[in-house]
Order: sequence, then C-alpha cells, then structure tokens
Amino acid sequence: MARFFSSRDSCPAVKNILILDSEGKRVAVKYYSDEWPTNSAKLAFEKSLFTKTLKSNARTEAEITMFDSNIVIYKFVQDLHFFVTGGDDENELVLAGVLQGLYDAISLLVRNTIDKREALENLDLIFLCIDEIVDQGMILETDANVLAGKVAIQNMEVSAPLSEQTISQALATAREHLTRTLLK
Repeated sequence: MARFFSSRDSCPAVKNILILDSEGKRVAVKYYSDEWPTNSAKLAFEKSLFTKTLKSNARTEAEITMFDSNIVIYKFVQDLHFFVTGGDDENELVLAGVLQGLYDAISLLVRNTIDKREALENLDLIFLCIDEIVDQGMILETDANVLAGKVAIQNMEVSAPLSEQTISQALATAREHLTRTLLK
C-alpha cells in the first residue's frame, strides 16, 4: 500500500515558540503541536524547560538541548528567554535559523532594545512576527528584514503621514507603492 506524504512529512516543523521573562513567566508563547493538550501541560513544560536552561550561558549565542524528546534552541537576551522547540528528528540549524530570525526581526522592530518592558509594549508586533515566521508549525520565513518589513506593513496605519512613520514603515510603504506601480 502506497503512503502519501503530506507537506508536514517533508518540511521542518516547529512545535512551539516561547518568550519567557527572567522568572520563567510568559511574555509571548505560541504552540503548534498537540503534544501539550492543556494549558496546565503547557505551563508545566515551560516551567521545566526554564528550570533546566536557567544555569546555562546562552547570552552570547544560542544553545541546543534535548528536552522531553524535543530539540530546543534557546537564547537569553537581557531579561528575556527565547525558545524554539522542534521534534527530535528536526534539523538544529533550521530551528536555530528560526530563533535567530525571530530575535533579529524583533530587534529591528523595537529598535535594538529587547527587554521585557519593551516586549510587553510591542506585544502585537512580536505576535505578528511569530505569525510571519511559522504557520501551523510550518516555517515560512526566517529572514529578519523580510519579517520586519511584513510586520511593519501589517502594523502601519494607512492614514499615517509618511513623516510620522518609522524608517521600516516608510520603506515598506515605498516598496508597496513601487510594487503597485510596476504591476499596473
């Protein structure tokens, strides 16, 4: 009997993306797997993962660990802890690319100040960024400039004058106008 492969069988998949504070509390989390069916199971996973990685030195570059039969790539920045989880058969470099793309895109969007206060003030941008990186566990994009541009376009008020837009928003507006002009 022939087995048909779905796109999930061939594409790298992310089980969750977590951003926790320095106490292990949620800042922004998104789950794509049914491995943690209840909120209490998700909170228990987050607490265990935070406790296991707390003593590591993941401030300079991302670290990799196996945790509950999952590959976890993580990085600590200021008072935030970034985690990307994949299955034990996923490619660590792909997961690391997701983590780096997320971090770099958020850094671009919040103008290089990544801490809990700034993250909470820009939570909408962070969730838009996560949604642009991964959809239902499938990795869509990891290039920080592309991600920041897409998020800036979605977040921008159409009625805002060009002088009141950030540089990334102004570039996105210019790119959009150029695209419209070329498509006419």
